[in-house]
Amino acid sequence: MTDQAHPDRVIDGKAFAAGLRGRIGTAVAGLKADHGLTPGLAVVLVGEDPASQVYVRNKGKQTLEAGMNSWEHKLDATASEEEVLAIVSQLNNDPSVHGILVQLPLPDQIDTEKVINTIDPVKDVDGFHVINAGRLATGQDSMVPCTPVGCVMLAKDRLGSLSGLEAVVVGRSNIVGKPVAQLLLQENCTVTIAHSRTKDLPEVCRRADLVIAAVGRPEMVRGDWIKPGACVIDVGINRIDKEGGGTRLVGDVAYGEVLEVAGGVTPVPGGVGPMTIACLLYNTVGAACAQAGIDRPEI
Repeated sequence: MTDQAHPDRVIDGKAFAAGLRGRIGTAVAGLKADHGLTPGLAVVLVGEDPASQVYVRNKGKQTLEAGMNSWEHKLDATASEEEVLAIVSQLNNDPSVHGILVQLPLPDQIDTEKVINTIDPVKDVDGFHVINAGRLATGQDSMVPCTPVGCVMLAKDRLGSLSGLEAVVVGRSNIVGKPVAQLLLQENCTVTIAHSRTKDLPEVCRRADLVIAAVGRPEMVRGDWIKPGACVIDVGINRIDKEGGGTRLVGDVAYGEVLEVAGGVTPVPGGVGPMTIACLLYNTVGAACAQAGIDRPEI
């Protein structure tokens, strides 16, 4: 099934992210003019992982396009944990750096949790620090992981108010599943966190007005799992073999099947993916304003 069959059901994350980045650029221009504040984002990359290199390059490009400052700190794959922690500490103490992101995954010799929890929580624009996770879970102001923020933005853009809706999150990771469930609770959804071991997972999904699939299994969520008219946000990015050779990207949702049933569904690629960097910029603006003691502008 192609997008052309039901174009009104395709949730265009790429277009939404472009609009969001434009609004962020306007907000940054206002912060510069009114407060002399230029938000700054520093990214730490360890090793030569090709996907991470592309991602970091795109982050830097979009940060500069939004009028913000951007720094990249690149270390060899053989770098020690002490070297990485030293850079994080340096960035913690640099007042021009408002957001710090350490690109994951890190090499095996480095303790990922130790590095993340060394980042100053107010500069933790990935929202992974244990303090930010705790603040989110208890309903306090916090940095929130970028992908969950993007998921909720797309769902609200499609559905309007989420209050009272039944939401099912398939996946329980600390990066997506748990934080997106917390955000949906804040939107007054009734939230179920399901996963690969949930009994009768298809039936659990069928009762949902909103399904967020973040389980990391290619095309696991089928069309007959979806209630007619429901909104489906597909976080998965999986590379599978293509007939005749080569590979292709698919999500955690069987897109063609779900497109026939859902009221709206995000494609892969072009759905949630573009939102992640846009929401990173959004978080960086918020961090800069918090550190300067001013209100974040409406974005």
